[in-house]
Amino acid sequence: MAEHVDVLVVGAGLAGIGAAGHLRRALPGRTLAILEAREAVGGTWDLFRYPGVRSDSDMHTLGYRERPWKDPKAIADGASILSYIQDSAREYGLLDAIRFRHRVTAADWDEAAARWRVTVSRGAPENPETATLTCSFLYLCTGYYRYDEGYRPQFKDTDRFTGTVVHPQHWPAGLDWAGKRVAVIGSGATAVTLVPALAERAAHVTMVQRSPAYVMSLPSRDGLADLLRRVLPEKAALGAIRWKNATLAMAFYRLSRRRPERVKAMLRKGAAKHLPDGYALDPHFTPRYQPWDQRVCYVPDGDLFAAISSGQASVVTGAVESFTPDGLRLESGEEVAADVVVTATGLNLLPLGGIRMSVAGTAVDPGATVAYKGLMLAGVPNFAWTLGYTNSSWTLKADLVARYVSRLLAHMAEHGHAVVRPLAPPPEDPVLPILDLSSGYVRRGADSMPKRGTRAPWTVEQDYRKDVKLLRRGPLDDGVEFAPAPS
Repeated sequence: MAEHVDVLVVGAGLAGIGAAGHLRRALPGRTLAILEAREAVGGTWDLFRYPGVRSDSDMHTLGYRERPWKDPKAIADGASILSYIQDSAREYGLLDAIRFRHRVTAADWDEAAARWRVTVSRGAPENPETATLTCSFLYLCTGYYRYDEGYRPQFKDTDRFTGTVVHPQHWPAGLDWAGKRVAVIGSGATAVTLVPALAERAAHVTMVQRSPAYVMSLPSRDGLADLLRRVLPEKAALGAIRWKNATLAMAFYRLSRRRPERVKAMLRKGAAKHLPDGYALDPHFTPRYQPWDQRVCYVPDGDLFAAISSGQASVVTGAVESFTPDGLRLESGEEVAADVVVTATGLNLLPLGGIRMSVAGTAVDPGATVAYKGLMLAGVPNFAWTLGYTNSSWTLKADLVARYVSRLLAHMAEHGHAVVRPLAPPPEDPVLPILDLSSGYVRRGADSMPKRGTRAPWTVEQDYRKDVKLLRRGPLDDGVEFAPAPS
C-alpha cells in the first residue's frame, strides 16, 4: 500500500519552505511531506552559482512575512539568501519532512478515494527507482522554469570558437576568467548581474544585447528602513518596511502603466546620471517596449553603470550573426573579441514542474486550463500552485497563497468537506495569457501555461493589496464545489 500524507508539498525552495512552514504551524496534526528533486534545500538559490548572483527584489519583501529579513542589506547576494532559506527550514522544523532526490513525474486524482496518486522517481539520477505516494492535497511550489536547462538560441558556428562557452544556469565551479576577455550575451537580470561581477577580475567584459532593457539603480541599503529600525520596535519596524516596499513597487508599476512616457524619461535620466557625459543612451539604454512590458532590471548602487564608466565593461547593441574563432560577429559586421562567452539568454518555461497531471485518468493540459484566484486550476480538485508576482517580489504572493491554502483546508475540515473543485469560468468569457509580460521566455512558453480569466475569481492580480483582501480575508466558497468523502 502506498504511503499517504495529508498535504504533499513539491519543491524545497523559497516558496516551498515558506508554504510548508506556514501549513505546519496553521494545521497542527496534519501529516506533511516535502518532495525535492535535487539534493539540497534552496531551489533557485542553490542551483544558481554564477558570479554575483543576487536578488532582483528587495529582501524585505522577498523574505517571509513570519520570519522577516533582518539584514540591513536590501539587495542580497545568493549565498545569503540560500542561508536564509536553510535557516528557515531548520527553524520551522521541516528538515525531517523533506525527501531529497524525489522528482514527481505524474499525479492522478482518484475520484473514488478522493486523493492523489503521485508517482515519484527517487534516488540517484543514473539509477532511479519509482515509488508511489498518495495525498489528500497536492501543493506545487516548483516555480515556472526548467531547472535542468536554460534557453540557448542556436548560434551559428559555435564550434569554431576556440574559447569557453558557459550558460549561467550551469556555471562550472572551476572556471577562471581572470585577465580574460568576456562577452555576456543578454540584457536581462542575469546579464546585468554578471557584467559588474565578472568585470572585477576580467581584462574586459562586453555585454552584447540584441535589444536593451530598462535598468534602474537602487541603493543596496534602504535608508528609510534603517531609520524605522532605529525609532520603532523590531517587529513593528520590519512590518512597516515590508508594507512600504510592497506599496512603492506597486506604485511604480501602476505609474509605468498609466504614464509610460514619464517613467521612460525618469529611467533614462537615471541611467544618464550614472554614465559618462555623452554616453550613447540610444541605443544601449533605450528599449523598444514600454516600462514593465518586461521586468525592469535593478542594479544595486549602480554597479553596472560604474563598471561601464570605469572602462572595465562596455555595451554593444546588435544581434549576434555568428561565433568566430576569437569571439562573436554581429549582424552589423562588428566583431567582439572574447576568450569566454556567457550565454545569459534566458529561461525555458515549464508549467506545473513538468508533472504529468490527470484527473480520473484524463490528462490535464495546463495550457487549456484557467487559473482560479491565481493559485488553483479550474476542474482540478484539491490542488494548489504558487505563481508569484511578475512586478514585485515572488514571496509576497507565495505567502498569501500559503495562508489561503491553510484557511481552505481548515474550512474543509470544519465543514466535513473532503474535496474542493474550482469551477471553470463561463465558456463565453475570454481568457488571456497568465503572465502579463512580453519577455521572450514568456512568449515562447505562453501556450503551455494556464490562462487567466477577465473577471473574478479567475483573474490573476498583480496587486498585493487586492490579493490581501482576496486571499487573506476573502470568501472560500465562491466559484468552487465542495464534496464530502466518498462513502
